[in-house]
Amino acid sequence: MSLIGFIGAGNMGGSLLRAACRKHDPAYILVADKFEEKVRPVAESLGARFTGNEEIAEKADYIFLGVKPQMMEDMLKGIAPVLAKREKPFVLVSMAAGMQMKKLTAMAGNADYPIIRIMPNLPASVGEGAILYTHSDNVSDEQLRFFLSFMEKAGKFYPVAEHLIDAGSSVSGCGPAFAAMFVEALADGGVACGLTRALAYELAEQMMYGTAKLLIEGVSPAALKDNVCSPGGTTIQGVRTLEKGAFRSALFEAVIAATEKNKDFA
Repeated sequence: MSLIGFIGAGNMGGSLLRAACRKHDPAYILVADKFEEKVRPVAESLGARFTGNEEIAEKADYIFLGVKPQMMEDMLKGIAPVLAKREKPFVLVSMAAGMQMKKLTAMAGNADYPIIRIMPNLPASVGEGAILYTHSDNVSDEQLRFFLSFMEKAGKFYPVAEHLIDAGSSVSGCGPAFAAMFVEALADGGVACGLTRALAYELAEQMMYGTAKLLIEGVSPAALKDNVCSPGGTTIQGVRTLEKGAFRSALFEAVIAATEKNKDFA
């Protein structure tokens, strides 16, 4: 049984940890995090074992690097001597925003370690993630197949070229925040018009869920919008108001801004 290790299990790392435990035997999953008092109880409740970075670097077949980009260099320097001594094959799995594989290689001591780079999103915590991935040339087909298998409970995985990961993650990774702001604004509007806060949120959330299902089933966004907009009706007037407020342009610019920010970590 392959041993899987998570170095860093915050919001995103913790979501992937839970997904891995739903498919892989938790007894073969190791977890390390500097916030031991917070993460140890979570790991142990899942059946995983809390340990330190060095043991994961020494033993794990898949090593998830779940620390923030600005902390990655110090963490990798700490485990680089351990990795250098290994004889058994292993794969580094990075989820650091904006950080290219060549930079990870340099931080890990310039050794040619196999790397899978992923960009997950928060819905992975409920098994509905949209997860981008790419990998170095020395990741074997068998290693990749096994990785996709034990992570399948996190959601859907989308292979992309590395130069497109930043753009993709600005849609799928940042998108939940943008979508949540949209739901919150809809609910605020409902409250302003007399709905209770609880009902306004429930209506907005169910609308978002049902609309997503229609889009996933093949209805195009433009066709869906047109189907709701009756001539002279209420929806087209609402769309007109959104256009006056540059609604689509604001989202357009938000994705570009997020993509540009990713370059800070390249």
